[in-house]
Amino acid sequence: MLAASLIYKPPNWIDPFDWPAVFGNQHPIEIELGCGKGAFLLWAAQTHPDRNFVGVDRQLARLNKADKKAQRLCLDNVRLVRIEASYFIGKLVPERSVDVVHIYFPDPWPKRRHLKHRLFKTEFVTDLHKTLRNGGAVNVATDDPDYFAHIETVMLQGAQFTKAAPEHLPEEATTEFERIFRAGGKPIYRSRYLRQDQ
Repeated sequence: MLAASLIYKPPNWIDPFDWPAVFGNQHPIEIELGCGKGAFLLWAAQTHPDRNFVGVDRQLARLNKADKKAQRLCLDNVRLVRIEASYFIGKLVPERSVDVVHIYFPDPWPKRRHLKHRLFKTEFVTDLHKTLRNGGAVNVATDDPDYFAHIETVMLQGAQFTKAAPEHLPEEATTEFERIFRAGGKPIYRSRYLRQDQ
């Protein structure tokens, strides 16, 4: 039986999560940062019932919508966390415990004075590397070509990741942002990065 809510509140916000305690099993973990209303996350959870999916977002209203949809679908392999993405990856995800991190349409913060707010920074990439298992992957999509170039530079600068062919998702897996951008005629840029041992 599902819990009253799939929005997970840990015992504290300091210690790394214990995935078997969170999900009640040892299944592989995938994380979506900025999961929004859950379009991709819930598709993935339905498609791969033998994997656990964690959706992270700062906006409670979005998480509540994802929660209601997951409840209707009886998805016991989904947990939602309201928290800032870089803190979650840097502080709360155990080392070498995640198979895939999905980051779709992060805010590009295009103005120069706002660049410091971008998610993709050297320290964030190091934290991603730390949390992924050997051969783990980071899947990225954006509509912003400048941010796409920045992401690639940061992801590849320290030899922690190598670039691979991007994943191609079916229409039903696309996020709300992607549908909006595609309807407006914007191209979508995708990449996939594989963790390398150092």
